[in-house]
Amino acid sequence: MLTLSPGKVSLGALERIWRDELPVSLDDAARERIAASAARIGKAAAGPDAVYGVNTGFGKLASIRIASEDTETLQRNLILSHCSGVGADTPRPVKRLMMVLKLISLGRGASGIRPETVTLLEAMLEAGVHPVIPAQGSVGASGDLAPLAHMAAVMMGEGDAEWRGEVMSGAAALGKAGLSPVVLGPKEGLALINGTQFSTAHALAGLFNGWHAAMTSLLSSSMSIDAAMASTAPLIEEIHTLRGHPGQIAAAATMRALLNGSDIREAHREDDPRVQDPYCMRCQPQVVGAAMDILAHAAITLRREANAATDNPLVLTSEDRIVSGGNFHAEPVAFAADIIALALAEIGAISQRRIALLVDPTLSFDLPAFLAADPGLNSGMMIAEVTSAALMSENKHLANPCSTDSTPTSANQEDHVSMAAHGARRLGLMADNLFRILGIEIFSAVEGIRFRSPHKTSPALMAVAERFHGDVAPLTQDRFLSPDLEAAARLAEHFALLDAAAISFPKIEDFLDG
Repeated sequence: MLTLSPGKVSLGALERIWRDELPVSLDDAARERIAASAARIGKAAAGPDAVYGVNTGFGKLASIRIASEDTETLQRNLILSHCSGVGADTPRPVKRLMMVLKLISLGRGASGIRPETVTLLEAMLEAGVHPVIPAQGSVGASGDLAPLAHMAAVMMGEGDAEWRGEVMSGAAALGKAGLSPVVLGPKEGLALINGTQFSTAHALAGLFNGWHAAMTSLLSSSMSIDAAMASTAPLIEEIHTLRGHPGQIAAAATMRALLNGSDIREAHREDDPRVQDPYCMRCQPQVVGAAMDILAHAAITLRREANAATDNPLVLTSEDRIVSGGNFHAEPVAFAADIIALALAEIGAISQRRIALLVDPTLSFDLPAFLAADPGLNSGMMIAEVTSAALMSENKHLANPCSTDSTPTSANQEDHVSMAAHGARRLGLMADNLFRILGIEIFSAVEGIRFRSPHKTSPALMAVAERFHGDVAPLTQDRFLSPDLEAAARLAEHFALLDAAAISFPKIEDFLDG
C-alpha cells in the first residue's frame, strides 16, 4: 500500500502505480481537508443561495434551480447522462492511474466530496474493481466528463466493471469484492467527473514510455555504432559541454559508458576511408538529448497536473467560499502530450535511419547486404527495415499537434476545448510503434556486431547481445520473422536489455527543475 500526500506526489510514485498496479491510500492530512470541504458543501446545499452543481443544473442549464429534495437525483442523473463514451476499453494500468489521480485531486480538499466516497475509490483500487471506461468521448474541456462518468457509475453500482478477469455489472463487481455502492450527495457527481485525470493518466503513460524509449535508443544507437564501425569521436565530452544542453550531455556520457572497452572501431581505424559518419550515427546525442529535454519539460507540467485540484466549482476553505473557475480545462495536458508525441516520433525517426544504414552495403562498411548470411539466396533484414519505415511514418502522422484543434460543445457554453484526451491517448500507439522500431534496430545491430567477429564490442553491449539472443536466435538464414520482431519489441519495451548493460542510465527526475 502506497500512502499519498496530495500536492506532493512524485513522478516516481506515479510510475510505480502505473507499472506495478499498486493500491494506494491518502494520508491523514488529506482526509481532514476532504472532511472540511464536504462540510462546506453540506452547508451550501442546505442554504438559500444558488451554488453551481450543488443546487443548480449543469453547463448551459446552470440557471435552473434544483429543489433540495432532488439533489441526490441531480447527481445520479448527471453521472448516467454523461456515461456516453464509446470505443474500446481503456488499458487497465491507465485506468488505475486515472483513479489514483482522481484520489489525489480530491485529496487537495477543494472538491467537497465526502470521505466515505473517497474511501470507496481507494477500496476499489485495492480490491481490483476496474470500471469499464470507453476510450473515446472526451474533448478535454469541462474535464474528461465521459470517461470519468463511467468510473463514477460503477461507484454507484451502475455501468460495467472488470473483477478478476471477468466483466460484469458494476453492482456485481462491487458485491463480489465485498464493497457497497454509494448514493452520491451534493456536488459529488460533479467532483468525480470534472477534471483532467483520464487525459493526464494517458499522458503520464506516454511520458514514462517515452523516457524508457529514449534510454533504450541510447543502447540501440551504441550497438549500431559498433555494428557500422562508426566513429566514437562525436561522443567526446567537450563537444557536448560546449553546447550545454543537459539531455545532450547525458546522452553522450551514457553512450560513452556503453561503448567503453569495444575494440571493433580501433581494429579498422587505419584502413577506414570514411571521414565522417551520417547524421544518424553522429548526431544521436543531439537528437535524443533534445527529446530528453522536452520530455523533462512535459514531466514538470504533468507532475503539477497530477497534484492539482481540477474540478469545478472549488471549495476555497481559506475564504469559506465556493467559486466557479476553469481548472478542468486540459490545455496544459494537451501541450504536454503534443511535445511527448514529437519526442516519440523523432527518437523513432533517427533509429530508423540507422536501421536503413546497417542494411545498405554502400553505407555499412563491409557488412553483407541486408545483413543476410548469403545475400541473394537470403533477404535477411530487408523487409524488417521496410516495416520499421512504415512504423516511423505512422508515428510522424500521429505526431501532428492535437492542441491546436478545438470545437465548441454544450450549446457553446464550452466553446474552446483542449483535445487533450485523444492527444494523450495516441501516445500509447506511438510508444508501441517506437518500441518495435527500436527492437528492429537492436536486432539489426546485434547481427552487424556478429559479422565483426573475431573483434568484439564492449562488455556492456556483449551482455546485451547475449540477453537478446536468449529470446531471438541469430539470423543464420531466412525464416518466418514476425515473431522475432515482436520478441525484439518486447525486449526493447521492458527492462531486460537495459538491465543487462549494467550501467547507470539517466533518470527523468534528475532533469526536473520546476
